[in-house]
Amino acid sequence: MRLLASFLCLVLLTSGTAVAQSGYFEDAYRFSKSSPAGSARIMSVGGTQWSLGGDVSNLSGNPAGLGFFRNSEVSLSLGYDLWSTDATYLDQNKSHSTSDFSLPNLSFVGATNKGLLEKGAFKGGAWGFSVQRIANFSNEFGYYSDKLGSSSIIDYYLGDASGVPESQIENRGLTGLAYQTYQINPIVVDAAGKPITNPRSYDSFVLGLPFQDENVNQEGSASQINFGYGANFNHKLFVGASLGIRSIEFSSVKKYNEEFGNEPLINSSLLENLFINGTGVNLNLGLIYKPIDYVNLGFVLQTPTWFSLNEEYEASMTATYDDYFFAQENKTLGVETAVSDVFLSNYGLRTPFKVGGGATFFLGKHGFISADVDWVDYSVARINSRDFNEGPDNQVIQDLYTSTVNFRLGGEAKIERWRIRGGYGYAGDPYLNSSLDQSTQLLSGGLGMKFESFNVDFSLVNQKFNSLYRSYKVLDNNGLNYGPLTEVKNSITSAVITVGFNF
Repeated sequence: MRLLASFLCLVLLTSGTAVAQSGYFEDAYRFSKSSPAGSARIMSVGGTQWSLGGDVSNLSGNPAGLGFFRNSEVSLSLGYDLWSTDATYLDQNKSHSTSDFSLPNLSFVGATNKGLLEKGAFKGGAWGFSVQRIANFSNEFGYYSDKLGSSSIIDYYLGDASGVPESQIENRGLTGLAYQTYQINPIVVDAAGKPITNPRSYDSFVLGLPFQDENVNQEGSASQINFGYGANFNHKLFVGASLGIRSIEFSSVKKYNEEFGNEPLINSSLLENLFINGTGVNLNLGLIYKPIDYVNLGFVLQTPTWFSLNEEYEASMTATYDDYFFAQENKTLGVETAVSDVFLSNYGLRTPFKVGGGATFFLGKHGFISADVDWVDYSVARINSRDFNEGPDNQVIQDLYTSTVNFRLGGEAKIERWRIRGGYGYAGDPYLNSSLDQSTQLLSGGLGMKFESFNVDFSLVNQKFNSLYRSYKVLDNNGLNYGPLTEVKNSITSAVITVGFNF
């Protein structure tokens, strides 16, 4: 029940119903990717946490770190995000900014330590509960041009309609709406002038190239409730596990417009509304080993998240004509509109698993340096549904995405009660063959103050990455897509303040 979300998926689709269901492969990456999350302390060191213990972020990171807690703690974070986009189409730029306040972390950790004189390797541990926001989807981008495009979305409609009987064309998703608004029309007579019964070929009386613009407004977030426990063995080996229950809300509003000159069609617009929500479950397993007092070595395995998702989709189309007389139907065309049904569907998504490791080196009582590396293969994500044929999307997932190696480096300096922090992160390009580097770069910094019974921390994080957006697919004689291609530069700045109380 999606649109034209990607040229790759649409190339694979052949059945009448499948066209209305493309684009789910985008969810495989969108809902698998997560941003730095947790306390301001962890965010300010670049999200590095595979080998760091004693932080509430361990509940969604490496749960073995819970074994480092010697006291119980309650923690609350407040956050602010500013997502800026700069889109370029036909050498023209359009910028947007979207801001969002959030509650990125609410956590409780209860420590249960054994006494110093108690025997045995097991020295106690800590259990914890947290609610963390792990992804922000709220952004806006768009493009416009005062230059004529090299194609029209009508070209897509004509290609998609080819071979579809007129008796079925109204049920052909967006192409059906284009038929209802007379942007494409059946060829009703053959070369000899004889009528064709239930024709399968279409043309359009709109022949020129348009000016184009589009705006995409997305909202939503992903949050996770975590339950975890970490155990301490001889203050050398720490093991832990946590269960995550993830929830997603995502909405998208797209408006695409074309404007013509010297054509019967003055302008056309397409409006699409999409809403997705659902829940998923995952498991984190981790360990941290201290070969010597000043070194931590960490390992973590994060299972896939198994989602059950619900979708609601609808579209509407308007075409404004210059009182064009359409002789084929003896009708004068003015403002023609068509509205789709509201499509409801359910589907499952299995995200990739992640494996990672890290090391932390403590500089006595003066601070630490920590590094993480992890690996994730986005091509193994899978869609499943009883409501539609998920095969084309799963094939696109395998062909479009690849594995990435991600790393993070961070450090903290201690000066009496003060903590000064900084970090860097890199997430590899998840696309197998891309004309644009779509990796993510992260810079972070922060300050903290540590008191006997509470701490206050502040972080500032900036992420930068590029993305490509295609409005629709049309192929030339060489099979290359020459539909509108927009390059989007993204910059996300996040500020978080965390207050924690120990008891």
